[in-house]
Amino acid sequence: MTGNILPRPSSAKGVLRYIALFLGEVRDGLTMINMQSTFLILSKNYTEKQAGIMFFVFGMSQFLAQTPAGYIMDYSDKKIMWLGSAAIATTLLTLATALFAKENGENLALMILIKFVQGAVTAMIPPGLNSITQGIVGAVGMTSQVAMNEMMNHLGTAIIVLAGSLLAFFLYPNIGFLFIVSPLALAGVLFFLAQIRPEDIDHDAARGLTLESDTEKKTEGVPPTVTSGGNSSTYAPPAADGAPMPENKKEFQTMPSADESSTMPHADTPLSIIRDPVLLTFLVLCFLFHMSNGTVLPLVMQTLAIGEGSSGILFSGFCIIVAQMFMVLSAKICGDYSVKYGRKPLFLIGLFSVPIRCAILAGLTAIKNGFEAAGVASPLWLQMVTLSTQVLDGVGAGVFGTMYILVTSDISGGTGRFSMTLGMTTAAMSIGGTVSGYLGQAIAQDMGYRTAFIILGFMSTVPALLYLFFMPETLPAHVREDAANKTLKQMTRIAEDDEENAAQEPYVELT
Repeated sequence: MTGNILPRPSSAKGVLRYIALFLGEVRDGLTMINMQSTFLILSKNYTEKQAGIMFFVFGMSQFLAQTPAGYIMDYSDKKIMWLGSAAIATTLLTLATALFAKENGENLALMILIKFVQGAVTAMIPPGLNSITQGIVGAVGMTSQVAMNEMMNHLGTAIIVLAGSLLAFFLYPNIGFLFIVSPLALAGVLFFLAQIRPEDIDHDAARGLTLESDTEKKTEGVPPTVTSGGNSSTYAPPAADGAPMPENKKEFQTMPSADESSTMPHADTPLSIIRDPVLLTFLVLCFLFHMSNGTVLPLVMQTLAIGEGSSGILFSGFCIIVAQMFMVLSAKICGDYSVKYGRKPLFLIGLFSVPIRCAILAGLTAIKNGFEAAGVASPLWLQMVTLSTQVLDGVGAGVFGTMYILVTSDISGGTGRFSMTLGMTTAAMSIGGTVSGYLGQAIAQDMGYRTAFIILGFMSTVPALLYLFFMPETLPAHVREDAANKTLKQMTRIAEDDEENAAQEPYVELT
């Protein structure tokens, strides 16, 4: 992860970061969900509850589709097609929202239908990108590559939102044209996605059945193992649960037995996956975190935008941009240090940042309410301080966004159900964010924004304490060993280069 963040893509692995860049995050990238919410409230005069209902439906649909989406990705050898189709569909539905929304929610039923379809479509994106990633780099390469993907996701989201915010600022109050940014980003996704060939993806590695990907071996100059049956990259989806892994793959673990067939790992059944107590604990954590954190960003955006005209729109967009830029840094730190210190310490930093952020926001909202009660406009310094709290969003959501994929990969290692497990954890996040979206907006409308931040702050302490006391460290030994081996090889190479340089230097006698 050193060097230029945007090198020229010379391999399938090099292309991944560009796909992640143009995709952005599921909510704020191509889909531009939070920008849609601000657009509907400010430009189309939707109430907070109307917007909350729409995005409640979006989240419920996403929740229902996540696990089936992961299951499809585990079994399909058309992963590129599925991801490209999902990107196209969510872009079209974002444009439909801007084109067809009527004043005061007159056609709310149609908007709800659009959000329902869009939620199901976006459910394909996380397992799609991550299964393609694991199919290219293997489980051993996931820590560094997921961190890079997340860095590029956040950077891409920041660029998308910045472009949209500037368009909204100059076009205010007719800000619907800001969504032209979505199809422009889509063009980048499709261009780079087309550069990945189907044979670049090792589908057994993508499922989590094997430790290493043949694609990564080829990139490193190691010839893939080929049996008499043909090329090892040839993929045939298993006919049923429990299908054996091909003999030419390196497995996560083997079972000692005289019978050779017993040494081949099998894909676990879905029932055995959902019985894993560690996974169940993590699913509860994902739900609780997003139930408390999911609506904080929209509420901050609304507090800055409502009643502030075009400058409020600009500040609202900067909320996402500031957070995303710090998420880039958080993702890099997770990639660099989660192997060295483990997953749990970094995860806890992200979780405990949310109640701190909510406490600060509750205090700032009380100050703003005081100015409004006195009939004085909110001063610029208050808007800037409120905006600065998004640094903590960059820490909390940034750490979570990277670490939940890595922890999911840790838990699902050797099961052959990586995408399905990722679909389950992402579904828990979706339903949590969905409940948060409606709950937060309803509290803000009925009881005020300050009360909303206080309640969400108390709620956010629950997942942090739950992770602290009940979630074990999930970092696998093979990931730690692989990182240690790479460090040793790098140190050996440096020492050899120093010896070679010393041998080439002429001897000079001191006088």
